Amino acid sequence: MIIVLNNKDTKTANDILEVQLPAYRVEAEIIGFDDIPPLRDTVQSIVDCDEHFVAYVLDEAVAGFISYEQDDNDIHICRLVVHPNYFRKGIAKQLLAHVLRGPAEGKKIVVHTGAKNVPAIRLYVSYGFEEMEHIEVAPEVYITRFERPTSRNFVD
Repeated sequence: MIIVLNNKDTKTANDILEVQLPAYRVEAEIIGFDDIPPLRDTVQSIVDCDEHFVAYVLDEAVAGFISYEQDDNDIHICRLVVHPNYFRKGIAKQLLAHVLRGPAEGKKIVVHTGAKNVPAIRLYVSYGFEEMEHIEVAPEVYITRFERPTSRNFVD
């Protein structure tokens, strides 16, 4: 089941971190870089952020979530994470599809991921995202910026 989360609630922010931290530790291993900013998040930084959070709940627990910021023309996906216990169940696909069908409809969508994070790259490309640029964030560590144009219709 997909639900909206209130990240301003400290218990909910803690639930977000309980998914985010193990998920980003896996990404850190994949890309060979352990200074990923979401690994430094705290309950307070989650509470203070202005992102919209949408979760996939399974067995009465948050199994994964997507967060985004939006304006009139664009959506920026900030986080798309699934707890490692729930990998390979299609949760990231369902969360991404939920945003594409709803708040992102008719908007350009931007997302960044580690350039070596092949599973994430495959997911975004499969949903029509196009690679725009590689950005060096630390010596020999790159992220890739992807965009999905507004003209692209949603295909599930």
